[in-house]
Amino acid sequence: MIATAIPHATDIGSAPRGVTWLSKRCLIVSIEHELEQMKTDQNPIEAQVKSGAAHAGSLRRVMAAREFRLLLAGSSASLLGDQFALIATPWLVLQISADPFALGLVLALEGLPRAGSMLIGGAVTDRFAPRRVMVGADIARAALTAAMAFVVLSDATQMWMIYGYALCFGLFSGLAIPAENSIVPSLVERNDLEAGNALKMTAAQLAGFAGPALAGIVIASYSTSLLGIGLAYGFDALTFIVSAAAVGAIQRGGRGHGDVLDAKLWESIAEGIRNTWEDEALRFVFSVLIAVNLFVVGPLLVGIPLLAHQRLSEGALAFGVLMGSFAVGNLGGYLLAGVTRKPSSAAMRLVVLAVLSGFGVVVASLGVAANLWIDAVLLAGLGLGNGYLAINLFTWIQARTPEAMLGRTMSLVTFTSLGLVSISQAAAGMVSRWSLDALFLTAGALVVATAIWSAGRPGLRIFADSLTANRLPKPEEQLP
Repeated sequence: MIATAIPHATDIGSAPRGVTWLSKRCLIVSIEHELEQMKTDQNPIEAQVKSGAAHAGSLRRVMAAREFRLLLAGSSASLLGDQFALIATPWLVLQISADPFALGLVLALEGLPRAGSMLIGGAVTDRFAPRRVMVGADIARAALTAAMAFVVLSDATQMWMIYGYALCFGLFSGLAIPAENSIVPSLVERNDLEAGNALKMTAAQLAGFAGPALAGIVIASYSTSLLGIGLAYGFDALTFIVSAAAVGAIQRGGRGHGDVLDAKLWESIAEGIRNTWEDEALRFVFSVLIAVNLFVVGPLLVGIPLLAHQRLSEGALAFGVLMGSFAVGNLGGYLLAGVTRKPSSAAMRLVVLAVLSGFGVVVASLGVAANLWIDAVLLAGLGLGNGYLAINLFTWIQARTPEAMLGRTMSLVTFTSLGLVSISQAAAGMVSRWSLDALFLTAGALVVATAIWSAGRPGLRIFADSLTANRLPKPEEQLP
């Protein structure tokens, strides 16, 4: 959820399993305390007015940076191409074999190696610098997708080729993801990280909107042959070449670190895990990300299509509307985080608790509200909170982590998220076979329990204090 947001948003912490009256009262008291503290802060409306020009200046500075523009262009092109392959691969498997098991095997061969190679990718990123890893992975994936385009257009495709492509593509993607998530801090100033991350994630969200539709049009235009699928792979290969050229032209993009080069690979990975565990604030944030990915992502990915199929008369249309509503809300959250001032420490603690509680309430409500438009509004609100919190958490992790550890830390974020999503989906599938209502209500209660647990953790205060300690300077200090 937050992390998949991050993404597709992780160190282990435990949340209570029950939500008693006393626990609810503790959360209310905690929120009341945060509201009292907020009274001592500056007027929030006045702060927002004063900071408007500052955030406009932050966005202008980010877009004026040549290196960031190159990164945005390259990553946007690559993400758009990935959506073509995302549609082409399952369709190719079904066209050749019509075997659901073969489709599942292809997806597993791509997904499992990607998750497994992420920790290695984090250590490699810290050794050789994000830019170099990204360029190498782009070139490798361009070669793979070009090869797939060739065999498809030559009408020579066999299932073993698709299996090999999925396995290799997943490995190289896993190596690249930590680099992609850790390069922005080396391209923009610290105070501009929110704007940089917001722009990059917004581009990814827009690619996710446009790519599948465009790919579907191309493939459907040649429905009697595999030509459309071959063209889709060819376009993806071209976008990887564009990305490699753009990222390769970046003159900064981080650097390798000698101490990481001297360490053995597994020792380097273990050091990254230890660094995360020993930092109380990081441990808290990763614990919350784990809880959200376990208790929210699976129930939504499994429950929403079941909700549309079993209870909403609009059927497949309802499924599309609900997923689209969450995506639109998510995009709005990204933009909101990118253009608004960070709140005070007390306000940020309240925001975290409110968003977590909101997650729980919305998920639980899906088991009760059997109306498409009510569900769409609920999911849009869920996406808004998710997007806003994702940008702040992502930026905070980047800013707090030492540069020499950044690749490994970001690999932990993504690794834990992807690994937990699979577990969450499997558990959600089992519960939903018994009762869809029980799936949503149980998931919602567990997320509310996580919010209650978070309210009393010292890591929450450390996180909020450090996030807001480096606020943007006043507008008159930023503008020339």
